[in-house]
Amino acid sequence: MKLSLQEIISATMVLFAVIDIIGSIPLIVSLRERVGHIQSEKATLASVLIMVLFLFFGENFLHLFGVDIHSFAVAGSFVLFILALEMILGIHLYKDTEPDSASIVPIAFPLIAGAGTLTTLVSIKSQFQAVNILIAIFLNALLVYFVLKNSKRIADLIGKSGINILRKVFGIVLLAIAVRLFTSNWSSLLS
Repeated sequence: MKLSLQEIISATMVLFAVIDIIGSIPLIVSLRERVGHIQSEKATLASVLIMVLFLFFGENFLHLFGVDIHSFAVAGSFVLFILALEMILGIHLYKDTEPDSASIVPIAFPLIAGAGTLTTLVSIKSQFQAVNILIAIFLNALLVYFVLKNSKRIADLIGKSGINILRKVFGIVLLAIAVRLFTSNWSSLLS
């Protein structure tokens, strides 16, 4: 276990880009208007619990299906690539139905701790120390909590064009991360 500021920053930025809580503000505001109060604390804690469990037990879960971490990382790079394209191009390749309640589903899962986030956690575990990823999860959780608590004010402050710009910038970052994950894990699969 080795703390590394560079790894913490990198893992935090990767998770920030994948979770895309800023880009989700319009959805959060819409859900809040439709279902009333969103329990920010409950949603944040549930998403952290899901992410931490998957960080530590996701690899064992994969082994039940005969999948190693490098194969999952390569598969995860494809998921991240698609998520990045969605963010950059403003398209939605995957559409989920909107539920009647909003704290755990869809806020904690799948909005925050969804397939992209869980795939990313297992994928970056092949590159970063678990302790650094754990710190990155908690840093992102603080930001998620802040955004959930203040989503309406942030949406009014940034505006639609500001949210779109942020989404595209982090989409490009995510695309670069997907390419790096693919190239660094593909060679491990071949050897």
